[in-house]
Amino acid sequence: MSGRRSRLRMIADILRVVEDSGEANLSKIMLEANLSYARLSKYLDELVSKGFLIRIEDEREVKFRVTTKGLEFLREFNRIRQLAEAFGIEV
Repeated sequence: MSGRRSRLRMIADILRVVEDSGEANLSKIMLEANLSYARLSKYLDELVSKGFLIRIEDEREVKFRVTTKGLEFLREFNRIRQLAEAFGIEV
């Protein structure tokens, strides 16, 4: 296994953390997805703009929730990952 994750793997990791939590704040996603603040911010902006995540703001913090589109991406990503692994390919 290489030490670097693909862009798709990072996106899937972010979505998985948020899905597992129901809603997740920046700190939780950074910690569990193992991403720096700068990189995570870039991905979160993209995922919100593409409709994979919803940004929820209250007076205390910002949280994120996975949309149906985000769940569909995760489901398809897992299918592709399993297929690739069956052929010895890392995604």
